[in-house]
Amino acid sequence: MTQDDQKRAVAHEALQYVVTDSWIGVGSGSTANYFIEELAKIKGRIKGTVASSVKTADRLKALGIYVEELNNVDDVPVYVDGADEVTEHGAMIKGARRSLPPWRAGSCASSIKGSSCPCSENSRCPSR
Repeated sequence: MTQDDQKRAVAHEALQYVVTDSWIGVGSGSTANYFIEELAKIKGRIKGTVASSVKTADRLKALGIYVEELNNVDDVPVYVDGADEVTEHGAMIKGARRSLPPWRAGSCASSIKGSSCPCSENSRCPSR
């Protein structure tokens, strides 16, 4: 399985954690892009999304997925983004040595509610 295949699998798996009739937070990067493609297939089940970047918002809108500003929503039960690193114990890290807005410290698409990451131990995560 290639790295892109792993990212697609992670994005598809994350769909099962989408809460019907809710706002979904969406990160940026290649795994988030695959998730956006999957989310477009079920966009009628959600209120809309909150995007972590302008580029993500543009991609969501291009697929007909409603985007709202974070300050205008009450609750974002699920935030999907790729991990930047995975520790030897399988813990996923977002924002490896980068500064992130506080709300963006969300769950890796592959770590939501304990599903497994396709990474080998102590490696860079392919879901980045």
